[in-house]
Order: sequence, then C-alpha cells, then structure tokens
Amino acid sequence: MSTTQRHQVVVIGSGFGGLFGTQALRRADVDVTMIAKTAHHLFQPLLYQVATGILSEGEIAPPTREVLARQRNARVLLGEVTHIDLAARTVTHEVLGRETVTPYDSLIVAAGAGQSYFGNDHFADFAPGMKSIDDALELRGRIFGAFELAELAALRGENVEPLLTFVVVGAGPTGVEMAGQIAELSRTTLRRDFRAINTRQARVILVDAADQVLPPFGERLGAKTKKALEDLGIEVQLGAMVVDVDETGIVVQDKTNDGEPGARRRIEAVTKIWAAGVAASPLGRQLSEQSGAALDRAGRIAVNPDLTLPGHPEVFVVGDMIALDNLPGVAQVAIQGARYAAKTIRHRLAGKPPLPKFSYFDKGSMATISRFSAVASVGRIKLTGFVAWLMWLGVHLIYITGFKNQVTTMLRWMITFVSNDRSERTATEQQVFGRSALARLDGGPATLLEQPSATRSDSA
Repeated sequence: MSTTQRHQVVVIGSGFGGLFGTQALRRADVDVTMIAKTAHHLFQPLLYQVATGILSEGEIAPPTREVLARQRNARVLLGEVTHIDLAARTVTHEVLGRETVTPYDSLIVAAGAGQSYFGNDHFADFAPGMKSIDDALELRGRIFGAFELAELAALRGENVEPLLTFVVVGAGPTGVEMAGQIAELSRTTLRRDFRAINTRQARVILVDAADQVLPPFGERLGAKTKKALEDLGIEVQLGAMVVDVDETGIVVQDKTNDGEPGARRRIEAVTKIWAAGVAASPLGRQLSEQSGAALDRAGRIAVNPDLTLPGHPEVFVVGDMIALDNLPGVAQVAIQGARYAAKTIRHRLAGKPPLPKFSYFDKGSMATISRFSAVASVGRIKLTGFVAWLMWLGVHLIYITGFKNQVTTMLRWMITFVSNDRSERTATEQQVFGRSALARLDGGPATLLEQPSATRSDSA
C-alpha cells in the first residue's frame, strides 16, 4: 500500500484505455502513474496509413509525456509490466534489464491486445501484423521495397510476379483498409514511377476463413464491400484458411460446399500482411491465476459488471482485455470503460454511492475501402460510399490526439485525396529487410536480395 497521503492510482498501458483513464483523473485528489512499454500514445486505427505512406508515425503516435505534460497529478514511467502482485498491491515493470516496483491503491489495467497467429507464431517472421509503429514501418519497407525489387528483377529478365503479389490475411476492417490502400498505391500512386514494371498489374489478394467480408457489419454491407474491393481489382478469397506461411508464399485450405476442409493451394507472394485475430495481453493470465477469474480462448478475463476484478474491487480491467457481455475489441470500449473506472475511483474517494454497472454505448463501426469510399454501421443506419467516407473522416479526426496532429493529418489527407501523392514513401534498407525474412529468400527473386556485402547493412 502507498505510504503517501494521496490515493495512488497506477494505469497500465498508454493506449486508448490508459490515456483516457489517466486524463479522466485530471481533477481528482490522486496521484496517477502511467506505466507503458512505449513512450507514445498510438492511434492504432490509422496504422495502415503509416504502412502505406499517407501519414507519418508522429501524426498518429504523439509522445505520451507531451500529451500529459499539463496534467500535474500524472507521471509517465517507461517499461514493460512483468508482474502484478494483487496481494501486495504492487506493479513490477522492466526496462533495459532494470526492474521498478510501484505500489498502488487503485489499478487500471489497460494493456490491450496483440496479434494472434492462432498458435503459429513463426508466421510473424513472414507476415507482420498491424499492432505497433514497428509493424507499420516494417510493412512500409516491405511494400515499397517489393516494387523496387520487382523493377530490378524485370531488368534482369526474372519473374516478378511473386514480388508484385500482396496477400492480406483477414477481411476485417484492418484487412479491408490495408488491401484497398495497396491497390490504390499500385494502380494510381506508383503507376508513372517505374520503367521496367507496370505497377497496375500487381495482384492484391484478401483472404479469410470466414464466408463474408467485414462480418461484424452484417451480410448486406459485407457484400457491398466485397464488390467495391473487387471493383478495385482486389481478389477476395473467402472460406480460405491459412495453414502455412514462408518467405516466398502462403498456403491456404479452401472450404468445400458443405463447409468441410478442402484442397490446399499455394499463393506465391513475397509480401504478406497479417490482419486476422487478436490475443489479449498476457497480464490477463496473471490476474486470472491470482484472482480465479476465468479466461476465454482469446485470453480475455472475466470481470464484474463494474469492470473490477472478482475479489479485488480496487483493480479495474478495461478495453481489449475484458470478457464482458460480448463487448467488441474496439477503441470506444476502452475509452468508455476507462472513463467509467476513473469516475468510480472519484466517487469512492468522495464517499458517493456506487455507480450503476458499466453500460457500453455503441457509436458504430466504420472502415475505409478506398479514396472517397467507406462503409459505416451506426445503429440501424448502414451506409457505403462517399457519405460513409465523410463520416469516417470526421470521427477519426476528432479522436486523433492533439490539435497539431489533427491539422497535419488533415493536410496530409488533402494531399493524398486530391493529388494521389503520398508524402511518407521513404523506406530504409533495414525496413525493407525487416526481421531478415526477405533476406532468406531461396531461389527465384532471392537473387535480387543477394547484394554485395559492401552495400548491405550488418544490422539489416
């Protein structure tokens, strides 16, 4: 327990839940310590725009210290939380091998979720996810680097098809947005930039084991989105489960008409993007083991209706980590949950009656398909096309953190949407050879990657 006079609140995570929970305690008579493994607040819904050259990483990931600089009762500590001791009420985090133990009176756990490869974690070497700035920058290098390598391959008379084939795994919002942007890159932005290749001939393939695109949006919007993607030249392959991924391609297993596993086939593609499946933070398992609360298959922990951990009313779990009323893993769940937890803490300190149970207000779901086209599901309102795109634009601008970032993001969008140009196309060699996966290509296009040692980075 804390030895200071003021109530000590520890917040784990700097995402939507962590940041909005901390800000909601601005005027409370508490000291807030945010502990996060990154020094920035990430606006994750726009990561795909960093990966495809529309936005810079700084525009969607401002420094957390800068965001909270004027909140005098808050401090930020960098480090990855390795242990939560519910009995001692302490949080242990580590950075560069050094451990720090922080006591708490109230705890808000908003550690979020990571990419899930459904037990095939080695897929990550060949198909990065979309959960961090590192992921987005690596994907930017792989996407733009693939076109560069294809140009070299064409000059040498080699087969460029694997280099100009892009496979996106997962037909949820992230997968749809990513596939749409790669298609626009190849067919519009880059069409005049190369001499030996025709970028418009690039294949963009969206695969998913589900039977429709955007399942949460409903069958009607899913069908319209599928048609819009196909109009862009994207190959949408549904009922196709990914069973293997390597340096040069991906293996999928199609469903038969009766839903049973069918034949397997291989797609040769150097660039793969994984946008399927999430797994809650492993901190959920720690909390489960100490409290007895149940975990679901995705690692989410069962919480009380007031978002507290069973048997531990001082511990709140919010966002992607919770299993409660089938709440979706979206930003609004984290934001509303964190604000609710902060309000509960304020009520307790003021001696006020407990709040009613947490009630989530669904503000709808949106996803862009291409320039000037999106899909939106808000209550009974189902929209596609330009009006949905305007709604998407407004909502995302509102939730970008900081007026400066809102202005610069709007300017970048104007440049991209009006001129088809993209300002963030720089890709370094280290990004192109991210995780060294491309450098291990064997045969075919691999010869393009076997550069003389004098021109290669030892750290690539």
